[in-house]
Amino acid sequence: MKSVVQQRARIARVRRIQHGLAATAAAQAAGQVQLLESNHAKLARMRGELKPMAGPSTGASLAQMGELAMRLDSARIGLGRSIDNARSVAIARESERVAARRDQESAEKLQKAAYDAATALAERRPLRSGRPRARLIDGDTM
Repeated sequence: MKSVVQQRARIARVRRIQHGLAATAAAQAAGQVQLLESNHAKLARMRGELKPMAGPSTGASLAQMGELAMRLDSARIGLGRSIDNARSVAIARESERVAARRDQESAEKLQKAAYDAATALAERRPLRSGRPRARLIDGDTM
């Protein structure tokens, strides 16, 4: 029975580690989504701030500003696809984390059940001394 308890403890330990790794991966994926979303917002803000200066300006400066605006829009649109991919990865990692947590909890329950069964078995066993007892046969006295 002791080996079953040790095996269940080992499994519970492995499941805890697996959940920790899954939680780390889920947190990294969520962080990646937040980073991409903040970059998307920065690009939008930069594009919004891009306006011609008041007063006379040359055609070359307007062309440069238009080129920069196009590049900012292109980067923002390309970042939108990356954000969608990162969100799907984050959702997948979160579902893996939930599954790992469920496995961890079931392993811990099995470990506790094995420990309780081993404890109950140990309590039911009679306490034995090291030497055998002499039995009285048909009214013999010692």
